Amino acid sequence: MQTDLRMIENLPRPERTVPTNRQRLNRRRRWTMVVLFCVDQALIFLGFALAYVLRYQVIWPAPFDRIIAEVAIENQVLFSAFLPIVLMLQVLLGLRFVTRGFYRSSRRMTFLDEAEVITGSVITMIALVMVIVFLYRPFFYSRLIFAFAAVTISLLLLSWRLFVIGIRHWFWARGLGRERVLVVGGTGLGQLVMQAITVSPGAGYTLVGYLSEEPIIASRRARVFQHLGHLDDLEQVVEQQQIQQVLIALPFWEYDRLPELAARCQRLGVEYQIAPDIYQLSFDRIDIMHLSGVPLLQPKEIQLHGLNLALKRTFDLAMVLLTLPVTLFLAAVIALFIWLDSGRPIIFRQQRVGKHGRLFTCYKFRTMVPDAEQRRNELLQRNEADGPLFKIRDDPRITRFGRWLRRTSLDELPQLWNILRGDMSLIGPRPALPEEVARYEPWHHRRLEVQPGLAGLPQALGRSEISFDEQVRLDIYYAENWSLSLDLRILMMVIPAILSGRGAW
Repeated sequence: MQTDLRMIENLPRPERTVPTNRQRLNRRRRWTMVVLFCVDQALIFLGFALAYVLRYQVIWPAPFDRIIAEVAIENQVLFSAFLPIVLMLQVLLGLRFVTRGFYRSSRRMTFLDEAEVITGSVITMIALVMVIVFLYRPFFYSRLIFAFAAVTISLLLLSWRLFVIGIRHWFWARGLGRERVLVVGGTGLGQLVMQAITVSPGAGYTLVGYLSEEPIIASRRARVFQHLGHLDDLEQVVEQQQIQQVLIALPFWEYDRLPELAARCQRLGVEYQIAPDIYQLSFDRIDIMHLSGVPLLQPKEIQLHGLNLALKRTFDLAMVLLTLPVTLFLAAVIALFIWLDSGRPIIFRQQRVGKHGRLFTCYKFRTMVPDAEQRRNELLQRNEADGPLFKIRDDPRITRFGRWLRRTSLDELPQLWNILRGDMSLIGPRPALPEEVARYEPWHHRRLEVQPGLAGLPQALGRSEISFDEQVRLDIYYAENWSLSLDLRILMMVIPAILSGRGAW
């Protein structure tokens, strides 16, 4: 017996399995889903209770008091009688939210997407409950309480979701709770993806590094990220660095490795996404069509033509003319300060490239010394911008007052005259110099298919801190997805960007 006990004691003990990073992430997501589901259920109940209070207990001002009071006297019902209805509504809405993927952790679902799901689901399910209830007892329950419930439940759920999104982005912006990301690919596309991650801390990603056969060569124009190895080191890097998300950004000539990399990510149990190398195809975004189950990629059309173009032109003229009294006074004050600071000329004229490559004279307040163009060749080696752009953070040619004008973007104020003349628009890609356009890659020319603008998406999102290729991508996105509401949103984003001075140099 003692011998048996010794044998048992000497048996190798099973090692305690340590949960992997992926398992911990999945566990955290499941608990998050459970918490969100439970809070939503509580808010649905609370919303219906508030609707009951509004229906039967609130004293409404005239003339609503008389109408609601008359109906309330006829159909006064205790709240306990509504409990089966509330339970039915909670079950139906819970199932609806689950089937719509409402509780899946997805960064593609914005607040507007969630608002659409919430309001549509609440209205649909309440309408279904009303049909069931009034088929069962048509004259017992008040119809008005269901209208109140649709409003109160939607408002509570929307407020809760807005709070959750705000808290999530607050944590992400401070480096908390982000997913660790590995980029596979170090070419131009891979660098674009890595730059997009680093300039978007609110997206919830932390860039750990990248894999490629050759590391990115350090230079003044290329930002260097951490090279973690070759593509064959994927498994080792994912395990060592506790990677939670893999972004595959290979150039099109290496697409034969995509199936292999996707299979390896699946074996590792790590999520992966693929960034298609569509920049060489001269368009930025695509529409996906299906031909008997075969996906076909079709370039998106430019939206600014016909009625859309007329609407945008009307919007530009209205905005410029309405603000003319303020802008004229501001322009006169700025002109006086330029004259006092560095003399004449006050207005700087320069040839720029407009829509379809047409040249026009662009006007700006002068921010540099009068012989700045002649001194440009002396400073070419100090260029800090990438692509065909020429920018120096501490340009010695800029005057004292000109530096403030550039930081506030008020040097662009005379371009309102270009807008009135039809050379430019209020919102659009910034007009380029002819020598810059001469160095464009083929896909860059797509940004010239729309009217240049006083401001655009790159100015709203970071101005000079964004790489040139990323600026072009944003300009093409704007051209292919234009709407009047997008123009208004960009205007609202440009104002705080200008006030903060971020990226202005």
